[in-house]
Amino acid sequence: MSRDPAGTAPAGPALARWLTPPLVLLLAACTATEVTPHSTEAASPFAGCAALTAPPSAAPPSAAAPPSAAPPSVAPPPVAPSSAASGSLSAVSPAAAVAPDLPDVSLPCFTGGAAVRLTDLRGPAVINLWGSWCPPCREELPLMQQLADATAGKLHVVGVDTRDDREAGASFAADQGVTMPTLFDPGQKLLAAVGRVNLPVTVFLDAAGKRFVYNGKALDKPALGALVRTHTGVTVTG
Repeated sequence: MSRDPAGTAPAGPALARWLTPPLVLLLAACTATEVTPHSTEAASPFAGCAALTAPPSAAPPSAAAPPSAAPPSVAPPPVAPSSAASGSLSAVSPAAAVAPDLPDVSLPCFTGGAAVRLTDLRGPAVINLWGSWCPPCREELPLMQQLADATAGKLHVVGVDTRDDREAGASFAADQGVTMPTLFDPGQKLLAAVGRVNLPVTVFLDAAGKRFVYNGKALDKPALGALVRTHTGVTVTG
């Protein structure tokens, strides 16, 4: 083997052969430590959003239950007549009669990604803006799911995951058993549109489309029930 004049290391072709094994090992180590990015999106624990554009009493029945009419205690919103000056009644759809006082904002459904226009949502409804990073939201969100369970067929309860990471939001909701329909708003479009900065925010909507916005400390069960009764006309039992 040839060496340089100082006699410290191989020279020429011998030097290349001498360096090759450590270089191969170094390259192999870099490859082994590379992280393969996640290509799959977090599964959604939430229900779909298709029923939100019909009044709660008009929502399709559960797949587990036989088709039936809406419960007698839940009546669809009345159809408004045309002006008396016309001398006749024109057909007005229930949807047109109860257009809500909500910002004209469209957000994707967390499940499926279909766009939901807020002005197409039909009340009575409760819309809860939350984020998995927000401590009072984490306290309040399970109560919203309890409200959804207790008022099924009478009230839409909708979540809006706000300024959040999709995977973090899905993980927290799954851990808490939250399955109500939820929209995804990482850019906080709805929060800005209702003129608020901090979470949680809850929007109460009655059957006539009138809204009330609550933005304060996390609601407990009695306070939430009272606000629902006052601002949506729905009494929560259980």
